[in-house]
Amino acid sequence: MRVQGGTLRVKFGWGFNAEIPLASIKDAKPNNERVYSWGAHGFRGRWLVNGSSKGIVELTVDPPTRAKVMGVPVTLKTLYVSVTDPDALIAEVSAKA
Repeated sequence: MRVQGGTLRVKFGWGFNAEIPLASIKDAKPNNERVYSWGAHGFRGRWLVNGSSKGIVELTVDPPTRAKVMGVPVTLKTLYVSVTDPDALIAEVSAKA
């Protein structure tokens, strides 16, 4: 995951790929709900992309954008993503670079 050219790029192997304009990220906050699975999972615009149960950040995307899950286009309204430094990600996407 990286911020480049005003876009947050999220990739989880071949299973998940999204390019989210920073201007479309309306909220970024820590999420402390329990997580029992790892990988890329979602339904109806809400997606969890994680390799850990810790450090989950919730990103609200409006307008929704498109992501690809195993090559299939899906709508992305909310993204839950695990990172090693949640505060750094929140600060970076909140800056709207």
